[in-house]
Amino acid sequence: MPSIEMRRRDFLRLMAGGTAAALIGKSSSAEALPGPKTVVYKVADKCEIKADVYPAADGTRNPAVMWAHGGALIQGSRKWIDRPFLGELRKRGFAVVSIDYRLAPETKLVAIIEDLQDAWKWLRKQGPEQFGIDPQRIAVAGGSAGGYLALMAGFCLDPRPRALVSYYGYGDIGTPWYAKPDDFYRRQTLVSKEDALRSVGERAISEDPAGSQRGRFYLYCRQNGIWPSEVTGHDPAAEPKWFDGYCPIRNVTDKYPPVMLIHGAEDTDVPYQESSNMAARLTEAGIKHEFVTVKGAGHMLSGAKPEEVARIAADAADFVKSQTG
Repeated sequence: MPSIEMRRRDFLRLMAGGTAAALIGKSSSAEALPGPKTVVYKVADKCEIKADVYPAADGTRNPAVMWAHGGALIQGSRKWIDRPFLGELRKRGFAVVSIDYRLAPETKLVAIIEDLQDAWKWLRKQGPEQFGIDPQRIAVAGGSAGGYLALMAGFCLDPRPRALVSYYGYGDIGTPWYAKPDDFYRRQTLVSKEDALRSVGERAISEDPAGSQRGRFYLYCRQNGIWPSEVTGHDPAAEPKWFDGYCPIRNVTDKYPPVMLIHGAEDTDVPYQESSNMAARLTEAGIKHEFVTVKGAGHMLSGAKPEEVARIAADAADFVKSQTG
């Protein structure tokens, strides 16, 4: 099994502009089903924001999952979707809608959450007629930053989703793991401010441009402990209360949807403790949830055996099915 250090180096290469293949894994036999239809669900700041809709087989009143991709809210696209989970959902008759959203730092978190909300409204309105989706049977899922968005969906969407699945996500964005310089990242070659700024731009975008090096900006943020301020436009040290509205763990009530949390115990990018803390809060609030610890796995479940990743995907799809009827 690869060492934790090697797994983290693989993640660094990905964030520095490598392939997204590690994020999406291998697909199941459900790939025999029709491929996605790409649609524009919103235009904002002269930026088209798209979604890939994977239809269900029979096309009538089907349950659905809206997926949000990872990439620290800084990079990535709707194509960054967990393929084993996608395949298991489709085998169970789900439609899957993988959304883009505007990326930071050009767009700040408030507007990113607005994109999430607008995608939800669009899906519930257009889903029944265009895609055969039952608007009362939709769950939200995502990985990493997308897992954070899935947990945000538990209180910022109206009506609330039927269920949430967070793959190695996080419930708090104002704490030291994101708001202080990271020792590991500081041991890498430091990214200069000039280099970091060259990797991003000024106009709003909702997916990585060809040849993008946006991961350099993320590394710079982690090396300097400034991800929260660069992504939100607010400083958690100076304005801690502002973050209350954007931290899912601070917004769990008895109305929060059922949740499945999945996290590698050796994750050194998003700390395992983030999901552990969220699980404890859900327990405290009496919210139905499952917490899957993947022993020996790092971020994106790297280092886990393929059969274990497949089993987790099947369990996650079963969890969603149990909550959507």
